[in-house]
Amino acid sequence: MNELLSNYLPIIIFIGLSALIGLALMVAPFLVAYKNPDPEKVSAYECGFDAFDDARMKFDARFYLVAILFIIFDLEVAFLFPWALAFKDVGWFGFWSMMIFLGVLTVGFIYEWKKGALEWD
Repeated sequence: MNELLSNYLPIIIFIGLSALIGLALMVAPFLVAYKNPDPEKVSAYECGFDAFDDARMKFDARFYLVAILFIIFDLEVAFLFPWALAFKDVGWFGFWSMMIFLGVLTVGFIYEWKKGALEWD
């Protein structure tokens, strides 16, 4: 049992040290920060203009659609890099698996394009 616990000691030290550093980084700004609130500094500011509308207004669904599209194609690139690095080792099965994956993504992209999801009227 002692040998099992000694195998986990580096992990316990790492978790403890990371928790200590994380806690220190969360507490340090409250102790070190210079506090001089000014009405100009604490006022709402939007891209060079004063805030003119409610911050809790509803967003158009297209913003969320674009975010989802970005995540999908970002994940595609994340899958393509390791596949390209191991291209010689994956063989024909790996090649055709990736082609099917890219084909499904292409069909989804064409569907969204035809539905007008990428248009900003």
